[in-house]
Amino acid sequence: MKDRLREAYGKLAADYEMHLDDDSPFNAYYERPAMIKLLPPDLKGRTVLDAGCAAGWYTDQLLKRGADVTAVDMSPEMCAAVIRRTVGRAEVRNLDLSEPLPFERDYFDLILSSLTLHYIEDWEDTFKELQRILKPGGRLIYSVHHPFMDFTKFQSPDYFARELLTDTWNKKEAGHIEVPFFRRPLQEIINITISFFTLEQLLEPQPVSEFKNRTEWLQSYEKLMTEPWFLIVEASKRAR
Repeated sequence: MKDRLREAYGKLAADYEMHLDDDSPFNAYYERPAMIKLLPPDLKGRTVLDAGCAAGWYTDQLLKRGADVTAVDMSPEMCAAVIRRTVGRAEVRNLDLSEPLPFERDYFDLILSSLTLHYIEDWEDTFKELQRILKPGGRLIYSVHHPFMDFTKFQSPDYFARELLTDTWNKKEAGHIEVPFFRRPLQEIINITISFFTLEQLLEPQPVSEFKNRTEWLQSYEKLMTEPWFLIVEASKRAR
């Protein structure tokens, strides 16, 4: 699974770097506006982990708000794209979030993870590490596939099972790419989160109006107005 995912995202790196800022409505006009609303406008003096940074869109946004940003991704090609984008303004590390992380306890004020955690099979160790490196009172904000969306799209036989699925994406640079990920029920998502953190918000976002500006996006916009596609969670680390 990890080798397949690393290879897929290596091939996708050029698309993320060249096209994902504006040409992907599910990112630009659906997930990102909802995530950005949860961020403090001023992050000066705050340490932030961009956990699963891809080509660095969120890394750049966090830097613009004054944060001291560490960006990590399991794909070397994605990390290289972030380095090109941030030009020394962020620390960029090629790391796997399913493995122990090389950061001190209580180091980060905020951890942001955009559409990454559904690539990890077992969240227990990952959330334990995220809790360890987050300061007491710090925030964890993450987005993942909505389990209802994956359950219906892939016609899964058992909603309550955790299962490995594969989606096929068609990108401008990479062409057709098979991307593996894990679907898990909502109760597993929430129960693992609250076993390590205090749940602050659960969001099922809807797209902003800019999503429907192009004719080819209109059908997707109308679908997202009535069906959840992504899920956003805001949680905090309990004070000792």
